[in-house]
Amino acid sequence: MTTSNEDMDFININSGLYKTRISKSFKNRKAYKPADPRLVLSFIPGTIIEIMVKEGQPVKKGDDLMILDAMKMKNRLKCSMDGIVKKITVEKGARVPKGIVLIELE
Repeated sequence: MTTSNEDMDFININSGLYKTRISKSFKNRKAYKPADPRLVLSFIPGTIIEIMVKEGQPVKKGDDLMILDAMKMKNRLKCSMDGIVKKITVEKGARVPKGIVLIELE
């Protein structure tokens, strides 16, 4: 197997530079961005079985926001920061995929 020079590039691992072959999928990957604490996302596909807050309601870190039923488990989604519920994007009974925004905080 031969590799062309355009397939080769440097990567940084623990402050060391290493020349290696870079795949197309690696070159086209999405850049990392930290999670936004104001967005509550579904971490697994499931069904919303209860919403415990309303838009405009003040919430504190650790408060229960909703229950997501996934894989026969009732997952309580908790608030990650103090704030106010800006928007609820789902309804009770909704089936949601992984990674969708469920609640926005301000």
